[in-house]
Amino acid sequence: MAHAVTLGDGLDVSRLGFGGMALTPVYGEVDQEDALRTLHHAVDSGVSFIDTADIYGGGSNEELIAQLLKARRNEVQLATKFGLVGTPADGYTDIRGDTAYIRKAVDRSLRRLGTDVIDLYYMHRRDLRVPMAETVGAMAELVQRGKVRHLGLSEVTAQELEEASAVHPIAAVQSEWSIWSRDVERNVVPAAAALGVGFVPYSPLGRGFLTGTVDASSLGDNDFRRRIPRFAPDAAGANQAVVDTVQSVADQLDATPAQVALAWLLAQGRRLGLPVVPIPGTRKAHRIDENLGALDRELTPAHLDALGEASEAVVGSRSADPAWVSEGRE
Repeated sequence: MAHAVTLGDGLDVSRLGFGGMALTPVYGEVDQEDALRTLHHAVDSGVSFIDTADIYGGGSNEELIAQLLKARRNEVQLATKFGLVGTPADGYTDIRGDTAYIRKAVDRSLRRLGTDVIDLYYMHRRDLRVPMAETVGAMAELVQRGKVRHLGLSEVTAQELEEASAVHPIAAVQSEWSIWSRDVERNVVPAAAALGVGFVPYSPLGRGFLTGTVDASSLGDNDFRRRIPRFAPDAAGANQAVVDTVQSVADQLDATPAQVALAWLLAQGRRLGLPVVPIPGTRKAHRIDENLGALDRELTPAHLDALGEASEAVVGSRSADPAWVSEGRE
């Protein structure tokens, strides 16, 4: 596997992953044949860590990835999630982390994915009504039964990660982390580093905003980003300054803004002492090639200082409901 990295609990994955949510109607309509071609191109290019969830497209994203897995299961490190009720496009109605729900959720995902084992199974969000020990204990049972190989947690606090790790080894924490979403660096990233847990940043390109290709004022009515505070007109205008800094660094390196944003995350992982595997999503095969170019980009201390300074001026929360992510509970 090209550019392999080991997360926690001995899980080896490609240096960059692929976020499957982009291949659902969350940012607009998707052509399924194009989506499948994009997935195959990712694996052809060495991006073998494929991330999905049971609620992406109401389960249709898992079914799409099943088509990839039919002939290529041994080439893929497969991650999926349970816990959210609803869909990103239509909104979420509940979070479930009880044992009965987890047992049903994993079987539904296995059926949709057409496989008998999931490499990395995440708790998608924290159900505060259920003790962490019960949720992780139910997940550990799935490892014992051979349905899951490794466990992950999404959008947890440092304390929640510590509680979970006392029950079973955790391979990875997945949370939003990027140049404009750095709240996780305060608590959960140091906790993950101390516990030997890898970090999988989702939306490493700021849901596309950091690439300079997204006009927040022209998002479609069914675009999920319309509900995120920092995409509101006033906030997006102020946040354009972050994009301008990313573009400036990209120009100096003869790189693209996406490459700079991803290279920054990889540099942060080295600085903070833990394995970091971003999972940018895209609908276009050529963007995968572009993203992989980040692996060969080196940011200077001056570049890192400029990007860090820009990140401090971000306006607006990264979530419509901060209590549903670690930002609102730390």
